[in-house]
Amino acid sequence: MPEIDIAELKREIKVLIIETSKIPDITPDDIVDSAPLFVEGLGLDSIDSLEIVLALQSKYGVHLDNSDLARFVLQSVDTIADFVSKEKLKQTS
Repeated sequence: MPEIDIAELKREIKVLIIETSKIPDITPDDIVDSAPLFVEGLGLDSIDSLEIVLALQSKYGVHLDNSDLARFVLQSVDTIADFVSKEKLKQTS
């Protein structure tokens, strides 16, 4: 079973968030893994969350099937990476 490089996964997720949400003048290094993504964090909104969910589904083949799960998973880069890594492990086992 292949190991998941969490640091690389988090970097990919940060790039995905920046590109999907079209955040100007920010790099992956500017995003703190545990920082909130919405409201007081990066200031993302509900449209951004929908676009990020679709991008995660496309890139990683993971599905956030309900709004409660999506709200939990999209709290921070840490929570997204944790969800994606667990889902990828399920897919390979």
